[in-house]
Amino acid sequence: MQPSPQSPAGRDKVHRPVSAEPKAPSRPSAAPCEIASVEEFDAAVAAGSLGGCRVQSLDLTERGAALLAVECDQAVFLGCRMPEDAAARVRASGALVFPPIPELPFDPYRSSLYRPEELFEGLAVSYESTPDALSYAWYERTRPDGDVFASMLRSIHDDSVSDALDELLVGAHVVGVMGGHALERGSRGYAGAARLGRALSRAGLTVATGGGPGAMEAANLGAYAAPYGDAMLDEALELLAKVPSFVDSVGDWAAAAFAVRERWPAGGASVALPTWFYGHEPPNAFAAHIAKYFANAIREDGLLARSNAGVVFLPGAAGTVQEIFDNATSNYYGSHGEATPMVLVDRDHWTRRLPAWPLLEALAEGRAMAGRIALVDSVDEAPEALARLRAAAPAGRSRSADD
Repeated sequence: MQPSPQSPAGRDKVHRPVSAEPKAPSRPSAAPCEIASVEEFDAAVAAGSLGGCRVQSLDLTERGAALLAVECDQAVFLGCRMPEDAAARVRASGALVFPPIPELPFDPYRSSLYRPEELFEGLAVSYESTPDALSYAWYERTRPDGDVFASMLRSIHDDSVSDALDELLVGAHVVGVMGGHALERGSRGYAGAARLGRALSRAGLTVATGGGPGAMEAANLGAYAAPYGDAMLDEALELLAKVPSFVDSVGDWAAAAFAVRERWPAGGASVALPTWFYGHEPPNAFAAHIAKYFANAIREDGLLARSNAGVVFLPGAAGTVQEIFDNATSNYYGSHGEATPMVLVDRDHWTRRLPAWPLLEALAEGRAMAGRIALVDSVDEAPEALARLRAAAPAGRSRSADD
């Protein structure tokens, strides 16, 4: 559920908030319980047992007495800090303990998604000192050497991020917005992508992007602007245009975004899935929830697979073309269930410059996905086209804006 454009509620959430009263984690037969906060830990201890639970990345240094007394058989502690005697006791009780990794610029066992403030902490000093930049430097340093330990840490991190993302998006109607990273602030295309993100968010959808600069940042900015009046986005676009690109200075580019956030602090929530594989492209600061990955393939497939309300493809180059046909492949074979809407924006771009539309239309012919693809001339037509495709039956012929 999303709030109305003027509602202050739910700006940091894309799903129904849970009760503020801590409860002991549930333990369905199909999966062990997961404990991702100290409050959940305390509730489980009060209930009498941590047996079989997965305790994820908690500081338990003040919970030594509880760890020395509570039942822990078959529990797993992932990156939890705890007193040495408590760690020895829970191991002896039948638990597995994976200790924190010292001097690592990221937490491989994290239980939540990143926030912009977290990734850009230290930006006032320099971008190079931020966790985002330090994690990219670690990735570049360890990727070529084939170290199995570093590979394992990257894999554990990415799986933890995926788990947190799935938990966040329970019940959400997610629409992906794909487009090029090179689109500059101040351009007509950037403003159009921002209006698109705002319209989709106001329609009750959760906007998800690749999390980088360009069209991705613009769509997240639009979702951020959704709770405000229309004039706010115009003012924000004007401010951001003073630093059109991240190429000359990532620090200045990011600082301009945080200045907008500081002026309008109660922005709407959206999701971003950037990657350190393209670490030279920084994440944008307008998504409330950032699922940043090391493995780009997992990130790309995950973004498309979670876009259960459809995907809007803005003009782009090779990367966007790849995303179109990655999405088309899953729709063609029904890999993720019923075909989801695909809206391509800019008829000239997708029929003449990079003619993906004719191929997509031919591929869809006679398939369930045929009634779920559309081509529109302008970005402002995309929200209506998406709504029409979502309301239509999966089978049928494809549509263009002239239909």
